Amino acid sequence: MPQSLVIDTDTASDDAVALLMAARDPRSQIRAVTIVAGNVPLAQGVRNAKVTLELAGAADVPVWAGCPAPLIRELGTAQNVHGSDGMSGTPLPEPRMATQDGHAVLALLDLARDEPGRHTLVTLGPLTNIAAAITIDPEFLTRFAHTYLMLGTSDGNGNVTAIAEYNAWADPEAAQIVLQAPGEKTMVGWDISRKYAVIDPDEDRRLRDLGRLGQFAADINRDVHVFAVEETGLAGYDLPDPIAMAIAIDPGMIVHAEDLHLQVATDQTTRGHTYADRRTPPRPVNTRVVTSVDGQIFLDALRAAVTL
Repeated sequence: MPQSLVIDTDTASDDAVALLMAARDPRSQIRAVTIVAGNVPLAQGVRNAKVTLELAGAADVPVWAGCPAPLIRELGTAQNVHGSDGMSGTPLPEPRMATQDGHAVLALLDLARDEPGRHTLVTLGPLTNIAAAITIDPEFLTRFAHTYLMLGTSDGNGNVTAIAEYNAWADPEAAQIVLQAPGEKTMVGWDISRKYAVIDPDEDRRLRDLGRLGQFAADINRDVHVFAVEETGLAGYDLPDPIAMAIAIDPGMIVHAEDLHLQVATDQTTRGHTYADRRTPPRPVNTRVVTSVDGQIFLDALRAAVTL
């Protein structure tokens, strides 16, 4: 039976590729998509998610709009990375799907309460929606089979500051709430993307040659390519959300992970820094942190998702 996924996302370019992978992988099915403001403002994220789902043949997936800003901070988008529309300015059709009535946080709470243990929760953006749900239902995460977080870094190297990954930086208070909440969690940090999910020009050409979905995946990441090469020193654009999604669908690709007590810094100087407390006596484990994966499994899954 396919794994049922509930996906919380701030849909921009790499999130869209992750949605594409989830929608087209026969091992998974998407139960719901909830949108949070992050890489782009909320309305743009909703539009991008619906466009992607329609292109992937998943127009029946319900989409809810959620929180338009972090819990206590102003929204700081990543439109400088993904383009003003989050999709590198790629011409895309207007979506025909309707957005579901009601707030995403309430939809998440309903799904968790009414269908406990049936879904895997995958978060691809700032954790505002999830933290809001936890403040209402502290046991919220325990009602999912597992939660996979695209969040932070396991090696201390950031992409929005020297030490912070964007999702943790955008709403660190929300991230701290989620990490401390009960429930089985796995963190897939930006370091995993940087090491195992870089799409260099040769791989970009391979994706484009696979058809219209490969062309879509490559086109919407054009602006990310510029940022990744010029700002983070990579050989091409990297795909943090797609590799997190691939791990959620196939945890067997994990080579090494550590069970740690994680924290997120909320002060201004180190905002969004994810770090493990390794002091003795040991603090209680709250998160499994992925530190290495089989990158070939990810590339194979990506290519399969965009092959028509």
